[in-house]
Amino acid sequence: MPRLTFLNPHGPGSSALTVECARGTSILDAAEDCGARVGHACGGNLACSTCHVWVHQGIDSLPEVTDKENDIMDKAFDVRAESRLGCQARLGDDDVVVEITEESLRAWLDENPEERKKARSAG
Repeated sequence: MPRLTFLNPHGPGSSALTVECARGTSILDAAEDCGARVGHACGGNLACSTCHVWVHQGIDSLPEVTDKENDIMDKAFDVRAESRLGCQARLGDDDVVVEITEESLRAWLDENPEERKKARSAG
């Protein structure tokens, strides 16, 4: 079973989070299952870029980027060669390490206002 590691799963400075996932699990689904803060304003329907992550390891084990994913990624901030949309990137056989982008973290907080309030009062 591949292992998926999220860097900064609960915001900048948080410890990495590693989970085992079934082959074929999307990065977004894995994030939701383990509580990593990956945004998903469209519900994972390839209609926004809020699940944007950077893949640091294992990008070759993910499926090819589709034209539709590329089109949606044009809306994302700070797109890099290792950028993927978490709703479209499904795990293969190899371990994968992703960094949750600031855009995605912000979107998650917007989608979870009670957590946003806690973060503001703690900071």
